[in-house]
Amino acid sequence: MADPRFFDNKGPFTLADICARAGISLPESANAQSVIADVASLSSAGDGHLTFFSGSGASPQFSQSRAGFCFIARADTRVAPAGMTLFAVDSVQHAFADVAALFYPDHSQVAWAQSSAIDPSASLGQNVVLGPGVVIGADAEIGDNVRIGPNTVIGRGVAIGRNGEIGANVTITHSYIGDDVLILPGAQIGQPGFGFASDRRGHRKIPQLGRVIVQDKVEIGSCTTIDRGALGDTVIGEGTKIDNLVQIGHNNRLGRHDMIVGQVGISGSCELGDFVVLGGQVGLADHVRVGHGARFAARAGVPPGEYDGQDWGGAPPVPVREWRRQLAAVALLAKRRKKKDD
Repeated sequence: MADPRFFDNKGPFTLADICARAGISLPESANAQSVIADVASLSSAGDGHLTFFSGSGASPQFSQSRAGFCFIARADTRVAPAGMTLFAVDSVQHAFADVAALFYPDHSQVAWAQSSAIDPSASLGQNVVLGPGVVIGADAEIGDNVRIGPNTVIGRGVAIGRNGEIGANVTITHSYIGDDVLILPGAQIGQPGFGFASDRRGHRKIPQLGRVIVQDKVEIGSCTTIDRGALGDTVIGEGTKIDNLVQIGHNNRLGRHDMIVGQVGISGSCELGDFVVLGGQVGLADHVRVGHGARFAARAGVPPGEYDGQDWGGAPPVPVREWRRQLAAVALLAKRRKKKDD
């Protein structure tokens, strides 16, 4: 469910309203006047919520879900858990995008209607230092001893812990920030993730209704971006250090004390264990699982899968000793080819 500190729910809506918006027929034996209060993930949804199931990777969550209503692909023949009504649709992503936008029409960019730079409802702790041009939105909370640089924007409902330092030209929305966090100039935290339902007609934005959770003692480098989750949260674990120019996509969960070096790109819904190291320009595809203590050499290209806590290199990555042997073999072949050509 979307956090009401950041999003305004325009619901509830009846089942008839939902079907009309999604362009589908009412399921057999369903009551058109049944009320749906919100959209939610498979794991967090309850009786009055609508969720979606888009693939086998989430099968355990589907079977255990308590959602009252769920979009599912028309070709999927699985049986719904007890108490769940299924909506068979041609495109799960398109149907969910349409309905989520019905509940949250202002999901992308919040309208700034306040007349003052610091909204009267914002709460500032003791010894807070604000640079010129700082803007703080409604119901934001800033802890004691926080310093905020010039032209930084703190959005509605954002909560920032104590003893932090936020550089100039930073934007933070839809986020909870812990204690002793350092955010360097130009970072962008809490913007919508890169999620679209695509077909021949174009690309339809899927509402990004989650949050960013930054735990204590995290450092975030200059011009790094951390997107909020689609329905769940993007989480940065305690003590993690993130370099400059890093992209962290929606719904990623980073462990404690990870080291993320410059120009790393992490796609959506990845999970990193504790003390993971990603070298410069490493790229992770969607749904990568990385074990505790794993380290990836610079420029490693990591496709979906599970990687245990050892050292990896290459694209696709292999254990680092094998990667070095591969590099040596390629160099030897090139040397032999050069001698032959000469």
